[in-house]
Amino acid sequence: MRKKRVIFIASTGGHLSELLQLQRLFQKYESLVITEKTQTTKDLQLSCPVKYLVYGTYYQSKLVYLFKLGWNAGLSLWYLLSFRPDVIVTTGSHTAVPMCYLAKIFRKKIIYLESIAKVSGQSWAGKLVYPKADHFFVQWPENQNDYPGSIYAGQLLGEEK
Repeated sequence: MRKKRVIFIASTGGHLSELLQLQRLFQKYESLVITEKTQTTKDLQLSCPVKYLVYGTYYQSKLVYLFKLGWNAGLSLWYLLSFRPDVIVTTGSHTAVPMCYLAKIFRKKIIYLESIAKVSGQSWAGKLVYPKADHFFVQWPENQNDYPGSIYAGQLLGEEK
Protein backbone atom coordinates (compact mmCIF):
# COMPACT_ATOMS: atom_id res chain seq x y z
CA MET A 1 0.00 0.00 0.00
CA ARG A 2 1.46 3.35 -1.01
CA LYS A 3 1.88 6.19 1.42
CA LYS A 4 -0.46 9.13 1.02
CA ARG A 5 1.11 12.03 -0.84
CA VAL A 6 0.91 15.36 0.95
CA ILE A 7 1.91 18.84 -0.15
CA PHE A 8 2.74 21.12 2.79
CA ILE A 9 2.61 24.73 1.58
CA ALA A 10 3.10 28.10 3.29
CA SER A 11 4.41 31.57 2.68
CA THR A 12 7.82 32.36 4.09
CA GLY A 13 8.17 33.77 7.62
CA GLY A 14 5.71 32.99 10.39
CA HIS A 15 3.46 30.85 8.21
CA LEU A 16 6.40 28.64 7.29
CA SER A 17 7.56 28.51 10.92
CA GLU A 18 4.14 27.19 11.91
CA LEU A 19 4.15 24.67 9.06
CA LEU A 20 7.58 23.40 10.14
CA GLN A 21 6.03 22.49 13.51
CA LEU A 22 4.48 19.61 11.56
CA GLN A 23 7.86 18.20 10.44
CA ARG A 24 7.24 14.89 12.19
CA LEU A 25 4.52 14.29 9.57
CA PHE A 26 6.90 14.83 6.64
CA GLN A 27 8.35 11.33 7.03
CA LYS A 28 5.01 9.67 7.78
CA TYR A 29 3.76 10.56 4.28
CA GLU A 30 5.32 11.01 0.88
CA SER A 31 5.74 14.75 1.32
CA LEU A 32 6.63 17.85 -0.62
CA VAL A 33 7.13 21.26 1.01
CA ILE A 34 6.43 24.37 -1.04
CA THR A 35 7.31 27.89 0.08
CA GLU A 36 8.59 31.14 -1.38
CA LYS A 37 12.24 31.41 -2.35
CA THR A 38 13.99 34.01 -0.19
CA GLN A 39 17.44 34.41 1.41
CA THR A 40 16.22 32.52 4.46
CA THR A 41 14.53 29.64 2.62
CA LYS A 42 16.80 29.03 -0.38
CA ASP A 43 18.92 26.47 1.52
CA LEU A 44 16.08 24.89 3.50
CA GLN A 45 17.10 21.34 4.46
CA LEU A 46 14.22 19.03 5.34
CA SER A 47 13.56 15.29 5.31
CA CYS A 48 11.54 15.71 2.10
CA PRO A 49 11.93 17.68 -1.15
CA VAL A 50 11.36 21.44 -1.13
CA LYS A 51 10.03 23.40 -4.11
CA TYR A 52 9.78 27.15 -4.43
CA LEU A 53 7.39 29.83 -5.56
CA VAL A 54 8.26 33.44 -6.33
CA TYR A 55 8.29 35.75 -3.30
CA GLY A 56 5.90 38.64 -3.48
CA THR A 57 3.67 40.67 -1.21
CA TYR A 58 0.62 42.79 -1.82
CA TYR A 59 2.48 45.74 -0.31
CA GLN A 60 4.79 45.90 -3.31
CA SER A 61 3.46 47.28 -6.57
CA LYS A 62 -0.01 45.82 -6.99
CA LEU A 63 0.63 45.15 -10.69
CA VAL A 64 3.86 43.28 -9.90
CA TYR A 65 2.08 41.36 -7.13
CA LEU A 66 -0.71 40.28 -9.51
CA PHE A 67 1.88 39.10 -12.04
CA LYS A 68 3.71 37.10 -9.35
CA LEU A 69 0.44 35.66 -8.06
CA GLY A 70 -0.39 34.48 -11.59
CA TRP A 71 3.09 33.04 -12.04
CA ASN A 72 2.79 31.22 -8.70
CA ALA A 73 -0.61 29.84 -9.73
CA GLY A 74 1.07 28.36 -12.82
CA LEU A 75 3.89 26.90 -10.72
CA SER A 76 1.34 25.54 -8.24
CA LEU A 77 -0.48 23.79 -11.08
CA TRP A 78 2.81 22.29 -12.26
CA TYR A 79 3.69 21.04 -8.75
CA LEU A 80 0.17 19.67 -8.28
CA LEU A 81 0.18 17.76 -11.57
CA SER A 82 3.72 16.44 -11.22
CA PHE A 83 3.50 15.38 -7.54
CA ARG A 84 -0.15 14.26 -7.56
CA PRO A 85 -0.91 14.73 -3.86
CA ASP A 86 -3.86 13.27 -2.01
CA VAL A 87 -3.91 16.12 0.50
CA ILE A 88 -2.80 19.77 0.75
CA VAL A 89 -1.86 21.02 4.22
CA THR A 90 -1.32 24.76 4.65
CA THR A 91 -0.88 27.44 7.26
CA GLY A 92 -1.42 30.15 4.61
CA SER A 93 -0.98 32.87 3.44
CA HIS A 94 -1.41 34.24 -0.08
CA THR A 95 1.08 31.71 -1.52
CA ALA A 96 -1.22 28.81 -0.65
CA VAL A 97 -4.51 30.18 -1.98
CA PRO A 98 -3.97 29.28 -5.67
CA MET A 99 -2.78 25.78 -4.68
CA CYS A 100 -5.91 25.21 -2.59
CA TYR A 101 -8.27 26.30 -5.36
CA LEU A 102 -6.45 24.20 -7.94
CA ALA A 103 -6.43 21.22 -5.59
CA LYS A 104 -10.20 21.47 -5.19
CA ILE A 105 -10.63 21.32 -8.99
CA PHE A 106 -8.75 18.00 -8.88
CA ARG A 107 -10.81 16.81 -5.87
CA LYS A 108 -7.91 16.80 -3.41
CA LYS A 109 -8.42 17.18 0.33
CA ILE A 110 -7.45 20.52 1.89
CA ILE A 111 -6.42 20.97 5.52
CA TYR A 112 -6.00 24.60 6.56
CA LEU A 113 -4.49 25.75 9.85
CA GLU A 114 -5.30 29.39 10.64
CA SER A 115 -2.31 31.38 11.85
CA ILE A 116 -1.61 31.68 15.56
CA ALA A 117 -1.23 35.43 14.95
CA LYS A 118 -4.92 35.67 14.05
CA VAL A 119 -6.58 35.73 17.47
CA SER A 120 -9.85 37.16 16.17
CA GLY A 121 -11.33 37.89 12.81
CA GLN A 122 -10.50 36.16 9.56
CA SER A 123 -7.19 36.29 7.74
CA TRP A 124 -7.27 37.09 4.02
CA ALA A 125 -6.15 33.58 3.06
CA GLY A 126 -8.35 31.94 5.69
CA LYS A 127 -11.39 33.77 4.38
CA LEU A 128 -10.67 32.55 0.83
CA VAL A 129 -9.77 28.95 1.67
CA TYR A 130 -12.37 28.35 4.42
CA PRO A 131 -15.21 27.48 2.00
CA LYS A 132 -12.95 25.03 0.14
CA ALA A 133 -11.23 23.35 3.11
CA ASP A 134 -12.18 19.83 4.13
CA HIS A 135 -10.79 20.46 7.61
CA PHE A 136 -10.23 23.96 8.99
CA PHE A 137 -8.27 24.26 12.24
CA VAL A 138 -7.95 27.33 14.46
CA GLN A 139 -5.38 27.89 17.19
CA TRP A 140 -7.54 30.09 19.40
CA PRO A 141 -10.98 29.06 20.69
CA GLU A 142 -12.26 32.58 19.89
CA ASN A 143 -11.64 31.91 16.18
CA GLN A 144 -14.36 29.28 16.11
CA ASN A 145 -16.86 32.17 16.06
CA ASP A 146 -15.14 33.53 12.93
CA TYR A 147 -15.11 30.13 11.22
CA PRO A 148 -18.25 28.12 12.14
CA GLY A 149 -17.55 24.40 12.06
CA SER A 150 -13.80 24.89 12.47
CA ILE A 151 -11.83 22.68 14.83
CA TYR A 152 -9.95 24.13 17.80
CA ALA A 153 -6.81 22.04 18.17
CA GLY A 154 -4.60 24.22 20.37
CA GLN A 155 -1.46 25.99 19.28
CA LEU A 156 1.23 24.68 16.94
CA LEU A 157 4.00 26.87 18.32
CA GLY A 158 5.30 26.22 21.76
CA GLU A 159 5.35 22.89 23.57
CA GLU A 160 5.89 19.71 21.62
CA LYS A 161 2.67 17.69 21.49
